[in-house]
Amino acid sequence: MKIFVDADGCPVVDIAIEVAKEYGIKIVVVKNYAVWLDDPYAEIVSVDISRDSVDYYIANRIAKGDILITQDYGLAAMALTRGAYCINQNGLIINDKNIDNMLNRRHFNAELRRKKKIYTKFKKRNTQDDEIFERNFRKLIESINCNLNK
Repeated sequence: MKIFVDADGCPVVDIAIEVAKEYGIKIVVVKNYAVWLDDPYAEIVSVDISRDSVDYYIANRIAKGDILITQDYGLAAMALTRGAYCINQNGLIINDKNIDNMLNRRHFNAELRRKKKIYTKFKKRNTQDDEIFERNFRKLIESINCNLNK
């Protein structure tokens, strides 16, 4: 098992690295070269700044049983087809049961933005958001480990 992090705009990279280190799981943080990240435990991969470079890198390397941290539902859908587990920065587990709804909502919101020029403002992230992510991330890792030990 490996953990992949779509680090472009990801607010939980440091938490993910600390949890991975604690569980002894390899973590690959993929970012474009304009983002500065450094950590002695994580494998940091820099890709081109062009659109979807991070997504393509991850989609071509993620495997069954790996974990992906991303807020990109398109990338999550690709990872799910390869048998990976997915979680977003808010701690929501993305799976075969909810991905279609998420992709449909993403498409609908993109249409609204194009037609009506409506843009939503996201609320500022707080420590409770980080705690929820960490708790659910740990639960995901433990449930995968539990299934591997059966």
